[in-house]
Amino acid sequence: MTIRRRPVSRTVVLDRSLEALPVFRLSDSADDSAIVYDDPARGRWRVLPAPGERLPGTFDQDVYVEILRRFHESGSPSDGALSFTLHAFLRSMSRRVDGRTYELLRAALNRLQRTTLESDGVYRDGNTGASFTGQLTVLSSVQIDRRRNTDRDQLALFSTLTNNEPGDARVVISSLLRANIAAGFTVTLSAPRYFALSSPVARRLYRLLEVARADGGMTWRLPLERLAELLPLIQRYPSHLQRVLQPAHEMLVAAGLLRSAGFDQSEKCWSAEYILGPKAG
Repeated sequence: MTIRRRPVSRTVVLDRSLEALPVFRLSDSADDSAIVYDDPARGRWRVLPAPGERLPGTFDQDVYVEILRRFHESGSPSDGALSFTLHAFLRSMSRRVDGRTYELLRAALNRLQRTTLESDGVYRDGNTGASFTGQLTVLSSVQIDRRRNTDRDQLALFSTLTNNEPGDARVVISSLLRANIAAGFTVTLSAPRYFALSSPVARRLYRLLEVARADGGMTWRLPLERLAELLPLIQRYPSHLQRVLQPAHEMLVAAGLLRSAGFDQSEKCWSAEYILGPKAG
């Protein structure tokens, strides 16, 4: 009997409501202060770290995207559960596999479960269109088990690993995210295009641009100050923001994800304007 393997998915399907809101810091600093985003039309969004922990950062953003890629690849199981080895997960992200990256991955998975996302009318239920007020997390459950002793015997073949490094993980994606994905309230990314972008700012901007595309536009224009809050970036002066964004713009244009990107000033207000490229396959 021939066992047919499911083809590796190049597509990442993401909750459109969550993608429109800031979750990940675009630096991996030890800053443990909350992310706060005020939407003047709807309400407030806060990202609150667990006690003694920092907020999700750049590595966590990539872990989140890879989890959702695997969720789509596995047929979007109704219970939201995914199982994988830490080794295979890191290889899928094209990350070096060693003791340090194993520890980074464990920490990222736990942060995605322990970081509280608090919505006061800004997170949207894709089934009803209603605004959600309450708390959620990206992952509702994380379990990481050390490998069995019989597996550890193989570690002598890998000089860079120590006996406590490899493991098997089982995670469960939040029911709210799953419900929006099941309802088709989504945006999609190309996993190869995403992971080929070397800048965390470009990767986050790619995700935001797909929200703009899903909202029905090939042109997206918004005040620079608001863009900084959505990414989010800690810089606030227009000149500083432009210096951070310009390399990401060039990267996205070179990748064909944008036709053009630029800044302009009207009176005292600076804006960013994007013309989207064709949908990445």
